[in-house]
Amino acid sequence: MNDTASPVHFAVADGIARVTLNRPEAGNAIDMPMARALVDVATRCQTDAAIRCVLLTGAGRLFCAGGDVGSFRAAGGNVEALLLELAGTLHGAVARFARMAKPLVTLVNGPAAGAGLSLAIAGDVVLCAESAHFTAAYGAIGLTPDGGMSWLLPRLVGLRKAQEMILTNRRVKAEEAERIGLVTRTVEDDALAAEGEAMAATLARAATGAVGAARALLRDSFQTGLETQLESEAGAISRAGASAEGREGLAAYFARRPPDFPMA
Repeated sequence: MNDTASPVHFAVADGIARVTLNRPEAGNAIDMPMARALVDVATRCQTDAAIRCVLLTGAGRLFCAGGDVGSFRAAGGNVEALLLELAGTLHGAVARFARMAKPLVTLVNGPAAGAGLSLAIAGDVVLCAESAHFTAAYGAIGLTPDGGMSWLLPRLVGLRKAQEMILTNRRVKAEEAERIGLVTRTVEDDALAAEGEAMAATLARAATGAVGAARALLRDSFQTGLETQLESEAGAISRAGASAEGREGLAAYFARRPPDFPMA
C-alpha cells in the first residue's frame, strides 16, 4: 500500500508505521476505496509485531474533509445503503486503531471535518498545525456523527463543548483546540512533520507492551467502576513487571543507563 496512487499511503521503517490519507485533490475525503484501505492498514498495524508506533496524517492542504459527499449525491436513492457500508467499514478501521497494542500519533496538518475530525482526535498524542481547524460539519448536510465522534468528543472536551460543536457546527481553531483538550498541543506549520517524527520515534523506543496495556486501561476507565479498574491496574502492572520489558526497565534503572526495550 505504498503506491503513491493508493488512497492511503502506508510505509514502515524503524518500528514506525506511517499512514497518510492520500486523496489531496479531494481534501482526503473518505470514499469506499479509502475506507477499505484504512481497514487493511489498521489490521496490519494491529497485527505486525515490527510496528511499535503508528503515525497518521493527511497529504496536501487538508487533514481530512470527512466523508465524500459527492459519492452520497451520486448514490441517489441508495444513499442509505452507501452510508451504512461506508460508516461500517470506516468503523472497522477506527476500532482496530483503538484496540491495537501500539500508540497512535495523529498529525493534523490542516482542516479536519466530519469523520476527519473523528480520525484526528483518535490519537493518543494529537499534534495540530497552527493553521488547522476542526468542524463537526454533519448538521450542515442533515447527517449525524460517525467515526466514533459522539463517543470520544464528550470524553475529551466535556458534554457541553461536544454538544456545541456537533449541534451548531461551530469551527474550533487550533489555539482553542489545545485549550479545551481537543488536541495535545499546537505546533507551527513548518515544524509539524519534524515534531511528529520525534514523538513517534520516542514512542517506538518505549516499552510497547506497557504502552499498549496503559492504552487499554485508559480506554476502559470510562466504563468501569473504581474497584474493577483497580483490579485491572493490579493485573496489568504485575504482568508488566514479569515481562522482558519490565525486567529490562528495572535493570536499566539500577544500572543508571537508558533502557533498551525488546520487541513486545
